Amino acid sequence: MSMEEGDKGAASVQSDLALQPQDKAAGGMLPSKLSTATSGSGWTKVRCPCCVSEQVEPLVLVKLGQRVGPETKRWLIKLIGAPQKDGGAALLAHPGEEVSGDIIVVSAPRCTLLRATEELGLCKRYRNGDMEAFSYNDRDHFKDSDNMEKFLTLAERQYIVKYELDGVRAQKDLRVPGLPDKYTLHNRDNIWQKLGSAGVIVDTFPLHSRSKLKDLSKAWYSGNQLSQPLDSVNEYFGSPVAFYFSFLDFYTWSLLPPAVLGLFITYFSAEVQKETVDSVSGLQVVIDLDDSGPAVTGHMLQAVFSMLWSTVVMELWKRRSSTLSYRWGTLNLAERFAEPRPGFHGDLGVNPVTKRMEPLFPEWQRDLRMMLVSVPVVGLFLGLVVLGMMCFYWGEAQVKQLHKDWDSMLSQTLLYMPSVLHIIYTNMLATVYKTVADSLTEYENHREESAFQNHLTAKVLVFTFFNYFAVLFHIAFFKQDVPLLRKRLASLLIVTQLVNQVTEVVIPFLVDRFISAPRRRESEDDPQEDKYRNQSTVPPFPGLFAEYIELLVQFGYLSLFSCVYPLTALLLLLNNLTEIRSDAYKICKLFRKPFSCPVANMGVWQTAFEILSFVSVVSNCWLLLLSPRLQQLCQEGGLSGTNMLLLAVLVEHMLIIIKFIMAVLIPDEPDWIRKKKEQIEYNSMLALRQQKQTAEES
Repeated sequence: MSMEEGDKGAASVQSDLALQPQDKAAGGMLPSKLSTATSGSGWTKVRCPCCVSEQVEPLVLVKLGQRVGPETKRWLIKLIGAPQKDGGAALLAHPGEEVSGDIIVVSAPRCTLLRATEELGLCKRYRNGDMEAFSYNDRDHFKDSDNMEKFLTLAERQYIVKYELDGVRAQKDLRVPGLPDKYTLHNRDNIWQKLGSAGVIVDTFPLHSRSKLKDLSKAWYSGNQLSQPLDSVNEYFGSPVAFYFSFLDFYTWSLLPPAVLGLFITYFSAEVQKETVDSVSGLQVVIDLDDSGPAVTGHMLQAVFSMLWSTVVMELWKRRSSTLSYRWGTLNLAERFAEPRPGFHGDLGVNPVTKRMEPLFPEWQRDLRMMLVSVPVVGLFLGLVVLGMMCFYWGEAQVKQLHKDWDSMLSQTLLYMPSVLHIIYTNMLATVYKTVADSLTEYENHREESAFQNHLTAKVLVFTFFNYFAVLFHIAFFKQDVPLLRKRLASLLIVTQLVNQVTEVVIPFLVDRFISAPRRRESEDDPQEDKYRNQSTVPPFPGLFAEYIELLVQFGYLSLFSCVYPLTALLLLLNNLTEIRSDAYKICKLFRKPFSCPVANMGVWQTAFEILSFVSVVSNCWLLLLSPRLQQLCQEGGLSGTNMLLLAVLVEHMLIIIKFIMAVLIPDEPDWIRKKKEQIEYNSMLALRQQKQTAEES
């Protein structure tokens, strides 16, 4: 096939982009079997000698719409394999079994992977053994830079493929072969996003490696081991997933001290034992205070410990997080003026900063959308939270009256019904709100992906705090009903954990076992492309939002209210020991493998945990004011209600100062990490200066 014939067949892809003479596999007859060998296998050819290899690793599957014709598929394969200077993605593409099939398998050559590694700001092992920010010009001095399977993790290689596909933009107005004129691409349009809107691309997802997944599963949740293979998790699923499981593991074992303290307080305090039984039985018993009792009660000890514990845990986690970030090469991720996110739209114009042609959207329009649409809708959902809270109070009063009239085992069981129904209501409302928050943030039309994620997370965090803690704060601060608060907290800790386990693991497992799995049964003799296609039948991974929300709510229960229910930490510890394995099983078996953008920490979630840590001071000080024992001691000391309140405010400020001092005394990074980070920044500065000097000399 000549270049001219290729242009006619592909109908003008991008500028001067055309099939090269060696690209017969992409533009002409296609093989019927997918092979990993490069020679005569149907993969688009590499144009750089250093990228030639005997085998090609399939990384990503692109699923096409059923009505996509062969000419459109040939054009798309050609676009994926074209050099970036010609408007392509500089990747490797394979058509699957034949030109009429509905899949394209994508991989990446060495040079594309290395250039993207530098753009993303990843750190890799240098020849002296230290981690350094990767430089493409100095690539030969980095360890294993000639072997991509060792140099980059599987998750990084797969994300780079997505990164390159998402970055492909039209260099001029062009028509896509096989599509109506209404789908014509305009200059600077994001091609991958436009083709998705047109139904050409149905899905894009990373492929599982069955052997690696089997080994990871065996080391992660199938055996009896307590430690997690976090480095293997990072290698296979990427740093966002690895950071989540690392925090889950760190947080779970950090629950041991408060759990032991809670058991100690419950065992040695008859008052706490009675309160615990009352909270579970649904009855309310008046406790006679013994004047000879200790001045410092278990509740006071638990409150002070929870406030200090939350600070120590978060400070130690930040140190562990920085160590993991260094080990995984994400300590010094590049901060650059990114391309607009794929969903961003607007009128085409010149960006005043980058001088690039791209869609422009005025800030005032975004602010107007946020004020007139997003804020009212979020307010509406917060109103639904209040409505659910009022219904809970009404139901609570009804069942109490019913139990008073009947006084039977059935009526005693019904005492928990309002709490159970309210928990189900809040979980359903949270699920609906997450979908609405996604739509609202998309409607706001943020340019950068980071801005999109920050606004989405902010919406979810505001609603989550209100949805899960509004009832507890109302009971504590307005009703001032400690027995009801204790009963409500016990209900949340027991029922919520059961509901979460059922909805997150049991139901997906049953659906996968009896509905999805039979549809994707495969044997060793099945064609490889059919095995890849079967992965598209698995539900996409919903992300880590729900998991982080669950941990945040747990952390709130423990740090804000555990002084009224000392067994909180023990119940959370028992739940999380199974949560680690259930979450690992879920991400390995029940969902499609996700793309994972390299991250240096938990991001905004870490800030949310720290905010709860400081709010815990106010909450615990107020709950201590409601303690009958403390009130009795203050009355015996001749303190009035006003003086008690002033004393509580003074103690609160003292504890906040103590927490602040502790946060300062515990550095966020170990000293050796700080020095390594400064060394990486210094070496990067020297490399940039040397590049400038070389460019000026040439």
